[in-house]
Amino acid sequence: MSLKKPDGQTPDPKMDPAALWREETFTDRKVGTIRRLTPVKADGSPDPGRKAVFMGEAQLLTSVGSLPLSFEIAASSLEEAVAKYGNAVQEAFAAAMEELKDLRRRASSSLVLPGAGAPGLEGGLPPALGPGLGKLKLP
Repeated sequence: MSLKKPDGQTPDPKMDPAALWREETFTDRKVGTIRRLTPVKADGSPDPGRKAVFMGEAQLLTSVGSLPLSFEIAASSLEEAVAKYGNAVQEAFAAAMEELKDLRRRASSSLVLPGAGAPGLEGGLPPALGPGLGKLKLP
């Protein structure tokens, strides 16, 4: 995380005292983790005006390594969050796979072929690059 603003100034990071949460972690040490975020006031006392949030975490093994997932579980109790955990993991995994497909599509559609109408490369590659170099360029 960079603390520099685009104008070069350093921001003054401040926590919002009206948006504080107490975090508790629950795990079965086999499948994953559920975090319960309980809203609290600035003095640490419970904030009854906001509802607790349950967040699931898992790591799925893929052919390219471990994929960390973090997802919200729509639940009003820890017991309900545990019961809904499996379906929430599957939904988060499906959403992550769709996002990866979309990123691949966008990356493949942004390839520029030199000599194929790319600005500044109308005549092909400069001779200094030699044959076989610079065939694909990312913008």
